[in-house]
Amino acid sequence: MRISSISIPEVVKEIITRNRSIYDCMKMDLINYTALAVKIQPEVEKILGNTVNLNTVVVAIKRYADSFEVKEEIKEESVLKNARLALTDGIMDIKFSVKDSNEMDPRMILDEFSKITNNYEFFRLSDSFRFLAEDMDDIRQIFSNVSNRENLFSTGLAKIRISIPVHQNQSDVVSYVAEVLHVNGIELANAFFGQDNITIILNEKDAARAYDILHSDIMRA
Repeated sequence: MRISSISIPEVVKEIITRNRSIYDCMKMDLINYTALAVKIQPEVEKILGNTVNLNTVVVAIKRYADSFEVKEEIKEESVLKNARLALTDGIMDIKFSVKDSNEMDPRMILDEFSKITNNYEFFRLSDSFRFLAEDMDDIRQIFSNVSNRENLFSTGLAKIRISIPVHQNQSDVVSYVAEVLHVNGIELANAFFGQDNITIILNEKDAARAYDILHSDIMRA
């Protein structure tokens, strides 16, 4: 089980990384930081669940942009050096909002999960609860009494867990992985930050190739 809490710079980086047009413009130094901060501030606040000062967002954007100045040095020694990968396909992403938690007690759900499998991950975000688990009938049955239960499930997914040694910088992993896979025509569906690893979510059809690409990157490091 993994529980995540993320900072403003991490949220900003995640939002930019997921938006390829913004990400590419930032790499080419074509972004007005203040204008971008105004654009993404509502999304940052929604994810964190509280108000965020605009200048704080600007600073986070600038720091992320500054990281591209040393990107070539980073590539000399891969961000993924000594990383370990674990691929699991047949994954289901289960999401429900905090406001719906009265109907679905997360503690009860965790207890039910533990009776079925230990191969799952739980993420407590500011506005929602997320479970990543194998797409199994027994797991779906946990939510059998939930209204609109089919809207809870996103299927046809796979996850790659990336474990980075503690002495290495983990801050650039998601952006680096997203860039490497994007160049090869593969886009991330989501990414979650755990205490000691990062889990990327992608379409199951792309999973094996994505694993091979990242594994080759590690072997070259």
